[in-house]
Amino acid sequence: MNDSTAHTSTSDEHSPGMPFGSAHRAGSVRPQAQPWRRYVAIGDSFTEGMSDHDPDTENAYIGWADRLSALLASRVDGFQYANLAVRGRKLGAIAGEQTDQAISLRPDLVSLAGGGNDILRPRADLDALAAELEEAAAKIRATGCDVLLVTPSDPSEAPVIQRYRGRMATYSAHVWKIAQHQGCYVLNQWGFDFLKDWRMWADDRIHMTTEGHRRIALAAYAALGHDPADADWHVPLPPQPSPGRIEMIRTNALWAKEHAGPWVQRRVQGRSSGDHLSPKRPGLAPLDVPQASP
Repeated sequence: MNDSTAHTSTSDEHSPGMPFGSAHRAGSVRPQAQPWRRYVAIGDSFTEGMSDHDPDTENAYIGWADRLSALLASRVDGFQYANLAVRGRKLGAIAGEQTDQAISLRPDLVSLAGGGNDILRPRADLDALAAELEEAAAKIRATGCDVLLVTPSDPSEAPVIQRYRGRMATYSAHVWKIAQHQGCYVLNQWGFDFLKDWRMWADDRIHMTTEGHRRIALAAYAALGHDPADADWHVPLPPQPSPGRIEMIRTNALWAKEHAGPWVQRRVQGRSSGDHLSPKRPGLAPLDVPQASP
């Protein structure tokens, strides 16, 4: 493998604080890729990979970050990857414990995605969450490491969750503001119309299917300045017939019983789906998971 295939900057040196390359000018929208070799993913269930089931390991997931790491590993020799994300984690844990652990691994790229579990709570303070996110991004950037931030997706057509659309839009605006302040890349899920297709989402309507994670990995790869071999990742799936009224009632009732109800119960009891769980890849190691390829 040749580093020159990955590094498209006008300089052979990676400049901390300049994620868009030394040729970046006002008005430019295309980031420039770097030959990252030490990638650490931090976050919650989204980054852990739910519900992209690993066919070889019971109760384990692959996910977009694993799939992104496979793409990045194809560009350089000696690539290593860690994933510290744990389902149910709120931003405080991600911006605190996970961020500190990530920094201790001395990465050159960190994906920082979090806040979704906070936004869905009634008393969420979006400005405080944004300040927490920016502090974490700044701390990582101060080491010379690049950061990939992630916006929420647009829930405009999602039952129940759509009532939080205003909050998610505000948080997305904060993510872009932080990216400008700190010099970060952005995976802009808000702009992906294909995520409005329910075939991209698991039965719980919160986590993505394998196809959703595959497309997000390619989107992240593009956000980092690469050209995905699969150029159609952003194209919506072919239309399918809409379910009838009776089928919708049945589906919504099943969702409320199997997913919404247990979620509310955990919140009332102060529990999390990630209680007592550890990260699936706590240390940097060569990528040895062939099924993670997109």
